[in-house]
Amino acid sequence: MFRNSSVRLPVEEDPPMATTAQHVNVQNARRAYDAFAKGDMQTVGELMADNVVWHVAGGGVISGDYKGKDAVLGFFVKLAQETGGTFKIDVHDILANDEHVVALVTNSAGRNGKSLEWKAANITHADQEGRVAEFWTFTEDPGVVEEFFS
Repeated sequence: MFRNSSVRLPVEEDPPMATTAQHVNVQNARRAYDAFAKGDMQTVGELMADNVVWHVAGGGVISGDYKGKDAVLGFFVKLAQETGGTFKIDVHDILANDEHVVALVTNSAGRNGKSLEWKAANITHADQEGRVAEFWTFTEDPGVVEEFFS
């Protein structure tokens, strides 16, 4: 039936770019990650609810549930101290709706002469103002991360 026919499909040379507005919670998350990378804890703090709860699983020196903005900012100081300021987050993608944000990231740090890079999904529950109300992180290999921070 199609033996000797040639079919040509129209191809646009420069296909139009799909443009969609980013959800406000994606925008806030990007601002927070950018501010964190720059050490701008004032902006990071502004993007957290006063009664934020930050869950860090495992049994290492940074593990625990940090309750309240001051406790979470204190955790960031502790994380910087434990890693000699080497902790970094590379954001791969951020997905969000009105209540939740999921950031797919690769973390890296050095500690006690060792270095580690690990993938994680950071999940936040956003309050009505789009601020972080609660945070969890899930890593690809929790045992390795826990050992690194032990």
